[in-house]
Amino acid sequence: MIDRFEHYLLTEKRYSDHTLTAYCVDVVQFTQFLDLNESDLPSVRSNQIRSWVVHLFDEGLSKKSINRKLSSLRTFFKWLKKEGRISVNPLLKINGPKNEKRLPQFAKESELREERIVHLFEENFEGLRDRLMFELFYQTGIRLSELIELKDLSVDMEKIKVLGKRNKERIIPISRELADLIANYRALRGKQVVSSSYFFVLKNGNKLYPKFVYRKINDYLGSATSLDKTSPHVLRHTFATHMLNNGAGLETLKDLLGHANLSATQVYTHNSFAQLTRIYSQAHPRGHNN
Repeated sequence: MIDRFEHYLLTEKRYSDHTLTAYCVDVVQFTQFLDLNESDLPSVRSNQIRSWVVHLFDEGLSKKSINRKLSSLRTFFKWLKKEGRISVNPLLKINGPKNEKRLPQFAKESELREERIVHLFEENFEGLRDRLMFELFYQTGIRLSELIELKDLSVDMEKIKVLGKRNKERIIPISRELADLIANYRALRGKQVVSSSYFFVLKNGNKLYPKFVYRKINDYLGSATSLDKTSPHVLRHTFATHMLNNGAGLETLKDLLGHANLSATQVYTHNSFAQLTRIYSQAHPRGHNN
């Protein structure tokens, strides 16, 4: 049954490999907790799900992790209902714990000025590739998985074509500075590595992998900033925050980030409150500080 569910997630929902694996693991863990066979799953009741949630709390899982596991179960039981295996989804009566609202961390604009970060990268193929990865994260807000899967044909001197979640395609414009870096990288890559359909590659021509990119960005961002958390996603948060601080609208930012709805983008408005305060104090006749 879980094999068929996995096939459904892959072929109809078109989930990423990471999401697909997580959903199936969550369902398996649920069956193991209740000591159920797969054939018993259609008979699961709400009280059994609640007992699992209590168990997860006792195990010390965060509210965010518990909600993600409940999301996996919701998808699974929706699929069972779609398949005609159940008439009522037992998750309808289950409310997950409220997540703590944490504002995304981001770097200061002054910390990412070119003159402050250019010396971090070596003057060779790997250094140029790493700098371009860093700049692409910061200047486009691209996700880690999107950067790794970026194809060479999807990058030109004016824009990049990104395949995001649910295979949704979006176009992101790039700056002249970024276009110059791309041209230099392509020229050096042509001399250093074998041909590849992927835009970013290792020195041996192989495709990048998540841990490699994460480690690289973590090191560079840690050297350039005073942030406690340094990752590709922090650069995505930084892109969004700096865009809003410099006048971008929420709808535009939503499209650039590839968010499905505006609520996911609105979290960045909290980070921009300082900017709003500054503008208010400058623009309103009663807002000036004496």
